[in-house]
Amino acid sequence: MTEPLLEARGLVRTFGPVRAVDGVSFALTEGEILALFGPNGAGKSTLLRLLAGTLRPSEGEIRLRGETRDASETQWRGELGVLSHRTALYGALTARENLAFWGRLQDIGDLADRIELQLARVGLAPHAERRVGGFSRGMRQRLALARTLLHEPTLVLLDEPFTGLDLHAASLLREVLEELRDGRRTVVLVTHQLLEGLSLADRVAIQARGRMVFEGARSDLPEGREEEFYRDQVALAEGIGR
Repeated sequence: MTEPLLEARGLVRTFGPVRAVDGVSFALTEGEILALFGPNGAGKSTLLRLLAGTLRPSEGEIRLRGETRDASETQWRGELGVLSHRTALYGALTARENLAFWGRLQDIGDLADRIELQLARVGLAPHAERRVGGFSRGMRQRLALARTLLHEPTLVLLDEPFTGLDLHAASLLREVLEELRDGRRTVVLVTHQLLEGLSLADRVAIQARGRMVFEGARSDLPEGREEEFYRDQVALAEGIGR
């Protein structure tokens, strides 16, 4: 069996009496894409923040290639790319300047070439000299993805990348995300867009009330009944919790 690249082992995160993440475990091998679904308040974004290292688990551990990793370690940070639904771009800077600023902070080599590559990848090369303050939501999201991939991370975490996008912008973003299915990157995608997520995923997880109520291969879901299956899993978890 191939050794997992990423493992979550019994992750728990509490906020006072609330267990936002409650005993979550899963493993992903190199090149796999996990689509994580769940209702609002299920703990999905909290789980992603644990994986990203912006929160520490109350219990459990995260392993990279079999070794326990502290998110503050430079090696971990260098292998990680995170796209939040908040783009955190500087509106007064151009698209190229945003990428250059972040790249210098991360001490990325061959920065100029990488910037040109990523701008072309997300379809923003013609807009490289425009200030980001005038960008649409879709353009901002694509630029944020370019920043996420600028250092060619091994592990990519995507938090609701389709939120607020119109059909055209979502289609453009989907094309870029499809390129992540290159066998080199392991991806965790959090989304409410069931069909979008399933179209990209190798593995699927459903989180409710902080717990993983389903985790398995994309092929394990009943063909043509994916939405019904999702609703049933969430309803069962909510019923158990009452």
